[in-house]
This record gives sequence, structure tokens and C-alpha cells, in this order.
Amino acid sequence: MFQYVVESDTGKIREVNEDSVAVLKRPNGLILAIVADGMGGHKAGDVASRMTVDQLSSYFLEDGEEAFSTRDHKKKWLSDRVQMINRSVYDHSVENLECKGMGTTLIAALIEGNEGILCHIGDSRAYLINESIEQITRDHSYVNVLVDSGEISQEEAEEHPKKNWIVRALGTEAEIEREMIDFSFGEAAYLLICSDGLSNKISKEELASIVRSAVPLSQKGQELVTLANDLGGEDNISLILLSSVDEEV
Repeated sequence: MFQYVVESDTGKIREVNEDSVAVLKRPNGLILAIVADGMGGHKAGDVASRMTVDQLSSYFLEDGEEAFSTRDHKKKWLSDRVQMINRSVYDHSVENLECKGMGTTLIAALIEGNEGILCHIGDSRAYLINESIEQITRDHSYVNVLVDSGEISQEEAEEHPKKNWIVRALGTEAEIEREMIDFSFGEAAYLLICSDGLSNKISKEELASIVRSAVPLSQKGQELVTLANDLGGEDNISLILLSSVDEEV
């Protein structure tokens, strides 16, 4: 039985929270967790992320059991629905001048039992945490393109002035390349999904330390947001923290 906490904070600098987050559950226990970090214009980022979360949530709650009957069906459902939403967001941006160029990152996780499937676009992140912490997504970013080509090292990428430039976002083109990731909780007690407003401010070690602490789950979420704000809070900060162990929420 999973417990979870959801946090989304505007931060200390931005006037608008362009992140959207949601956790939903079907009657059979299947969970969908979504973090979307919008971008593009004064309010357009908020439109892109909210459209994405609202539409994926509706599909998840309304589609029939057949769509989720096997692991392969779940993966196909998630990939297909994300592409449909990508086209919807893209069309909206083309048809509405104030939304031109808008887009959003996406982490969408389907979780049942000990197994999960992620759809990943952009630079929001997912981590599995127990005694250690494992980042199970890899940013679709300009600096990772440079790392892959051998032009810079992973260490140099962490300090690169363009490290926040992403090369893939939902809604910016009519077709979007989706990264599908299978994962298993194994011995991991926690899944943390977050926008870069959290991961850019707090190291993996600090994330793991707070998540593994003995305080209630809700307090862990609040402490993560507070620390990101204390360290500058330049961006919106959103997270979903799911626990597979029995603890106080």
C-alpha cells in the first residue's frame, strides 16, 4: 500500500507557478503520478503543464480496464496517450498567439505493486531511494548531448552555464520522442519525482538524507521545499514522494 505526499511551491522569485502535479488511483490500486514543469511566456507554461496533467488524468480515470491489463498494455497506453496530449498542447500553442512556443517537461509514472513504468520528457527527474539514491531518468538537455559526444565531462556538465537548456519538451512539436523506462522498487522504499526547481538546488545526498529521516512523510516533503527555497528558490518547486513502507503521513 503506497502512501504519498504532493508539494508544489511557486518559489521565492517567480510570480506564477508553471508546475502541475497530480497523483491518481484506479479502483484496482493502479497509481498514476505526474509532474509537469511548464515553460514559454508569462502564463503559457502554466497552460501547457495544466493541460497535460488534466488530460492524462482524465484518460487514466476514464479508459477501460483492457488498457491496463498487462505491462505491455500499460506501456502502450502511456506512450500513446502522451503523444495524443503532445499534439493537443502543440495545436493549442499554434492556434493561440499568447501560447506560442509553450511546452512542458513530463514525468508520468504508472505504479502497480512493486513495478513501475515511466514516461519521461525533459529535465524533471525521478529517483529511487533506500540506503542509496538512484536517478532513474536522464535529463534531455543540451549538456547531456555534449557529454554523450565527449565534448565535456559529467562533472563539467553540472557547472555548465547552459545546463538548464532542454532539447525535448512536450507540446513544442507535433510529434514528440518519449523515453519509456521500466523500473522496480526492489529494496527501494521511496520514489521521488520532482521538477528541476528541487533537483537543481539540492544534491542527491541531501535529497536522500531528508527522505530517509524519521519524520512523517508530509514533513519530508515540506522540508525539501523549504530547503530549495532557503538555497535561493529561483524556480517553481514541485515533488511527489511515494513510500512503499508503512509510515506516518
